[in-house]
Amino acid sequence: MNFGHSVSRIALVGSLVFSATTAFAQDVPAQAVTPAQAAASTPAEAKVEADATTATTAVDRDTPKDDTIVVTGSRIQRPNMTSAAPITSVTAQDIRAQAAVNVEDVLNRLPQIAPDSQQTYNDSDGRQRIKLRSLGFERTLVLIDGKRLGTQNGQDVGIIPPSLLERVDVLTGGASSVYGSDAVAGVVNFVLKKDFEGIQLDGNYNFYNHNNKDTVVSSLARSSGFSSPRGLTNDGGRADVTLTAGKKLFDGALRINGFVNYKHTDEVLLSARSNSGCYLTQTSLNAPLSCGLTPSSSTSGLITPLSGANANAQLVNNPNGTRTFVPFGPGAGNASNYFSNYAYQRPSERVNAGGFVSLDIAPDAELYASGIWFRDKSYNNYPAIAGGSVQVNCNNPFLSTSQATAICGAAAGTVATAPIDLRYRLGEGNDQPDAYLNTGVRLTGGVRGKVGSAWTYDVGGVYARNHQDYTPSFVNATNLRNSINVGGTRAAPTCATTTDPACVPFDAFSAGNTNPALIDYLYDQGTSATTGTLYDVQANVTGDLGKYGITSPFAEQGVAIALGTEYRKDTLKSTADSVYRAGLGGTDSYLKQDVWEANVEVQAPLVEHKRFADLLQVNGGYRVSKYSSNPSTFNTWKVEGIYAPVSDLTFRASFNKAQRAPTVTEIRQATNVDFASGGAGTFNDFCAPTVVNGANGVTYGAPIASREVCRATGLSDALYGSQTLLCSNGTTPNGSAACTVRSGGYTADPETAYTQTYGLIVKPRFVKGLVFSVDRYQIKINDSLGYNDFSYYTDGCQRSNGDAFFCQGIVRNPGTGTLYSTAGSNPTTGFIRQGTTNYYTSIARGYDFQAQYTLDLASAGKIDWNFNGSLTTFAGGQDSPVQPERNCAGYYGNGCGQLIPKWSHGLRATYTTLDRGFSASFNWRYVGSLTNADNSGDPAIGGTDARARTSYYRVSPKSYFDLALNFAIDKQFSLRLIANNLLDKSAPIVPDSYNVALARTNTIPQRYDSLGRNLAVGATVRF
Repeated sequence: MNFGHSVSRIALVGSLVFSATTAFAQDVPAQAVTPAQAAASTPAEAKVEADATTATTAVDRDTPKDDTIVVTGSRIQRPNMTSAAPITSVTAQDIRAQAAVNVEDVLNRLPQIAPDSQQTYNDSDGRQRIKLRSLGFERTLVLIDGKRLGTQNGQDVGIIPPSLLERVDVLTGGASSVYGSDAVAGVVNFVLKKDFEGIQLDGNYNFYNHNNKDTVVSSLARSSGFSSPRGLTNDGGRADVTLTAGKKLFDGALRINGFVNYKHTDEVLLSARSNSGCYLTQTSLNAPLSCGLTPSSSTSGLITPLSGANANAQLVNNPNGTRTFVPFGPGAGNASNYFSNYAYQRPSERVNAGGFVSLDIAPDAELYASGIWFRDKSYNNYPAIAGGSVQVNCNNPFLSTSQATAICGAAAGTVATAPIDLRYRLGEGNDQPDAYLNTGVRLTGGVRGKVGSAWTYDVGGVYARNHQDYTPSFVNATNLRNSINVGGTRAAPTCATTTDPACVPFDAFSAGNTNPALIDYLYDQGTSATTGTLYDVQANVTGDLGKYGITSPFAEQGVAIALGTEYRKDTLKSTADSVYRAGLGGTDSYLKQDVWEANVEVQAPLVEHKRFADLLQVNGGYRVSKYSSNPSTFNTWKVEGIYAPVSDLTFRASFNKAQRAPTVTEIRQATNVDFASGGAGTFNDFCAPTVVNGANGVTYGAPIASREVCRATGLSDALYGSQTLLCSNGTTPNGSAACTVRSGGYTADPETAYTQTYGLIVKPRFVKGLVFSVDRYQIKINDSLGYNDFSYYTDGCQRSNGDAFFCQGIVRNPGTGTLYSTAGSNPTTGFIRQGTTNYYTSIARGYDFQAQYTLDLASAGKIDWNFNGSLTTFAGGQDSPVQPERNCAGYYGNGCGQLIPKWSHGLRATYTTLDRGFSASFNWRYVGSLTNADNSGDPAIGGTDARARTSYYRVSPKSYFDLALNFAIDKQFSLRLIANNLLDKSAPIVPDSYNVALARTNTIPQRYDSLGRNLAVGATVRF
């Protein structure tokens, strides 16, 4: 839309613009309101500003003033058209009412989107991505104003300030034939505010106001020597400030807008909440809960001899200061809280800046351009643990006589060396950061306009560059070996095996070592850099063939057509400095992929405004795609139908087929072979004996897996339960995890998705202001591409009782049957597989419900209700042809990591005064129950008995309530007061939360308001 001009009923094309949370194409009348009134108005009455960079938008400037936006999810411009696919939106008013600081906050409330919470992941890299239907971000196409955000792998929606959003539009289901072959799960389009004159300052500050009450975690934490807070706390401040300026010149022919956005987030530690005083674990089904005590997190130092009479015994330097050993276990100074300084909310600082410009170069032609630049810095804290397998000299002056005897035996006091496994946490206050610096730029430009009365065009492109510097801290293995071999005396120690003047002798045999000089010597920081770029050029033409008489005899509108072509190039470059490579390995790489696509879309109204058929219409679309990474040409298509027997009732159906080629990152993950010993986390060979470290030393029990399962992995019965299978590989004590994992070595082929949606829209004329819709969706992805870690194969092999599909991922050494090998030899056996590859199918099925109703209270104002709910009936897939389908809807655990309740919804009611000077908005968010898969009664997801678990088997439904007050004080100033999670409801406790939600918070932070009540104050000032 050209700024400064009125528009006659426009179907926004290339963009999924939507004005309210309804699931059909809606006409929204624009009204002349003051800026202050617009801030207080409801979505249906707020002035809708059309998008200057929406694809192929051309406008007849001489049309009457009837500013209306019609939402279609199509590239075809057509007034009065109902969308054949479900579309959902979050409006600017909704965003203001929830005091969103980042886009993640905005989207997490939509049932159609798999919630994410990068701000609560200590392992996050700071980038925010979107996953529709829990089908992965690679299958969700993200647009800004109708054009691609950036590369699929490098995208970061955090570049978008929430205060700059006009709305967020979501088209669920397949949209590949219209928008690109990677829009398998759908499209999310961010529509930005740009039609602005003057200067505006938007500010938002929010913080958490939470009453810490004792939980089941509190007593366990305190008994382990860890603190657990009580009482009211105010923390976690988040600030978001945006300055926007705009100017129209030459009678509105030239429009310029710019913005600068600053965000800051304060850190909240896990130790600041009573539900995360320690990491809660349940070692087996219905076992008592306990704090997970990680041996490596002892601030007194854990020493495990690897030879002699005390081999494999876990010994800790006595916390009382004497140079003696005590067994590892609970107690202050013995085991520390490994996660004490993990972030519950990650600290970060971000700057976004950008501008938009458009120029009318002719009555029906417009040049447009935009640019966004961003810089985001954040970090994760990790314990400073000096650890590894080292040789210690038996005459080390830091060893007492008893300690030397425990480690060296008869060689104590001699120049001999003895192998130990060392895990020493150098103080809880000396944790080391892993830092992330994300920078980038996104540029767009093009020309669009109108040719005659029938045709419009848009030729434009996107250049996007995302760069990430990752700087981790890690122990220099050489320096550790140098520092642990100590000569001289205890009063004047020296490094015995090196002349390096920087070497600092390491007193590893007394408790509480926090020597800063030692930490500086042991730790290195290297940097790896990853740069992703997107080059995207599009040309789109739309035409109304009715102007040429191509019209059904029973319809008023003619056949419409859209033609388009697109070229994309994705690149991904990875490099690292010498320090990083020396400590963490890896190789530099440069990946690229070229894509050529062409598409056609047709809309054909067959019957309009006739008896028994107010509207009967069919739509079709076809796209052909060629990826340089694959020799084949792909095709995607859609067939849609709309039937409205009367204007009050509309039926719709859509069928889509899409093929998606792997991204450049997926290709690298699939083909690049990499080995890691110990990369299997806590896994040891499930056919080896279980290892128990007790007061009387190490004992061995029966293997975890059955003889039949082990046989399916290629293990002979004679080796079943043999200690030789323990994945020690000579580097860690028997019982420690060091099985070799091979990542990569797969083929990544395209996946094929089929999407069906069936919907009903009710807009009864006898209930003015009411709209209701329900849509059924079914998505099935064949040859589904995805990343599976080693546990996919180990757990699947056990769960399936030896299915070859899973057990083939466990590749044993011939003869010995072991699962460890020397990575440097590029072994072909002796490892567990993991990586990206095609597996069988992914499936998503369910229903979406949406409704809107406006109650006119005459002089008292009005009340608007908006409802958005989702019923998920299937979320999962099928891992192999011989396995049953795994439906994880409503379940968690045992590989059900999607955390999708069967039912969730949001219901918002907003009261607005007649003069729009005040509005109050009340929101009810409901999250349905989640049941542990053990209690599913379904063997396909690991449940054999619906009553298997008697403790922590179910997360009850949760309701959260939000309140937002908006005061439009005058035309220049509006004030907002907001409380999210008004009642300060605590999040549910979930043991072993990392296995469930990749979080150490003892809950599921993606789904629940885990930090407590959030209070916010916001203001908008216009100059």
